[in-house]
Amino acid sequence: MKRMSAQVFACLIFITALSCSKKNAAVTPVDPPVVPPVVPVTSEVALWITRGDQSVKLQKQNIALNFSSSMNTDPVIDVDESQVFQTIDGFGYTLTGGSATLINTMGATEKDALLKELFSNDDNAIGVNYLRISIGASDLSADTFTYNDLSSGATDVPQDKFSISKEMTDLVPILKKIIAINPAIKILGSPWTAPLWMKDKNSFKGGSLKPEYYQSYATYFVKYIQAMKAQGITIDAITVQNEPLNPDNTPSMYMDATAQTVFIKSALGPAFKTAGLTTKIITYDHNADRPEYPLTILADPAAREFVDGSAFHLYGGSITALTPVHDAYPNKNIYFTEQWVGGPGNFAEDLKWHVTNLIIGATRNWSRNVLEWNLAADPSYGPHTVGGCTTCLGALTINPGVVRNVAYYTVGHASKFVKAGSVRIASTVTNNLNNVAFKTPEGKKVLIVVNNNTATQFFNVRIAGKSINTNLAAGAVGTYIW
Repeated sequence: MKRMSAQVFACLIFITALSCSKKNAAVTPVDPPVVPPVVPVTSEVALWITRGDQSVKLQKQNIALNFSSSMNTDPVIDVDESQVFQTIDGFGYTLTGGSATLINTMGATEKDALLKELFSNDDNAIGVNYLRISIGASDLSADTFTYNDLSSGATDVPQDKFSISKEMTDLVPILKKIIAINPAIKILGSPWTAPLWMKDKNSFKGGSLKPEYYQSYATYFVKYIQAMKAQGITIDAITVQNEPLNPDNTPSMYMDATAQTVFIKSALGPAFKTAGLTTKIITYDHNADRPEYPLTILADPAAREFVDGSAFHLYGGSITALTPVHDAYPNKNIYFTEQWVGGPGNFAEDLKWHVTNLIIGATRNWSRNVLEWNLAADPSYGPHTVGGCTTCLGALTINPGVVRNVAYYTVGHASKFVKAGSVRIASTVTNNLNNVAFKTPEGKKVLIVVNNNTATQFFNVRIAGKSINTNLAAGAVGTYIW
C-alpha cells in the first residue's frame, strides 16, 4: 500500500471537519415562493381553448373579452343571429360494443365518474348528448353476431328467435347508466349486417339482403326497437345500413340505392307505421362522394314518405356535398354519423382537420349532429372483429386507466356548449378562420373557431354593431360563449 502524503492527509482532515461542521449547523428554513391567487377577470365572453401542441386542452381562459363599439383593422368574423338555419340534435360518438365492454370492466367508482364526465352537464363534464350504437355487431365488437343467428340452412321469417341477449352484459347496462345521467340523450342505431340466413352470401362479410326477406328484416328492426324500449332505451332513429356500398368490412352488407329504396317503401316504412313506431328512418350512412345515393331514395315519393333524412361519413368526397342534398329536399334532415381518427394519430393535424371538416364543416352544411368514431378502445385499438378496423383510435384509450385523445376534445368543444335544441346562426369566414355559430335554447351565442393559419391570428368577433378583439395560436381551436 502506498503511503499517503502529508498534504493529502491534511486535506482530508480539513474536508471532514468542514463536512461535520455543516451537518451540525442549524438549517435556516426557506419559505416557498408566494404564488398569488388567480383572480377571475370580468368578461362578457367566455373562451375555451385547445392548442395543437397539447399545452392547453379544452381549458377556460382567464382573460377579459368585453364588447366595445370601437374596432381595429384586424379581420372580422360577423355573427348574425337573425339568420337561423337548422336545429342541432347533438354531438357525440359511436358507443361500439367494444367501447361498452371496456367501460363496463372499469371499477365501479371509476366507471361512474367517467360516464358523468362524458354525459352530464356539470362544469367539469363535456355534455355528450348524442350516441350511435350498432344493431348487432360492428367491426369494433369483440366478435361477429346478429340478433337472430341460426344454424346453417335454418330460417326464422317471423323472427320468433330474435333476442338482444348478447347486449345484456355490457351495452345495455352502460346505456342505462348513461340515460340515468342524461335522460334526453338521442340514440341512433345502425346495422352492419342482416342475419346471415337472410343474405345471398352466407358470410358476415359482404353479400346482400335477399328480397324475399325484406318483410322479415323489417320485423327484425321493429323487434329491436321494441326490445330496447323494454329496457328503458329509446331508439330515436335508425339508419338502414352502415356503409351500404362497402362490402369489405367485417361485418358488412352491400345494399345499393335501388334496393334500399324498395326495402324502405315496401317493408321497413310500412312495418314502422303498423307498429306505431316514431323512430326516424335515415337513409344512406356512407361517404359524401356519393350524394346520388340518398337523392335516388328521396326522389321516390313512396320511399320519401317514410324517410326523415340522410346520413354521411367523410372517408371520401367533400363535406360540401351535404348542402346540395339538403337543397334538393329542404324538409329532409342531414346527419353526420361517423369519422375515425387513425391511430396512433397526430394530435395537432387531427384537431384542425376534424374541427374544420366535421364540427364546423358538417354543421355549416346542414347537419343536425356530428358523431366521431369511436368512443373507446384499448392501447391495441381493440376490441375488434377479425377483419375489422385495427387502427381506430378511440376518443378514450382505456388500459384500465383513461387517456383522453383528440376526438374527446374535438367533440367537447361543441357538446359542452351547444345543447340539443340550439340552432345554427350565420357567421362569416375570413383569413383561414373557419368557424360556425349557434344560439342555444337559453339565448346564449356560441362561436367555434379554428385558426388554420401557420401563425397566431388576431381577429375581431362582431355582433349587432359591437365587437371583441381576440387571437388564436396557429392550429388552435377556440369556443367563445356569450
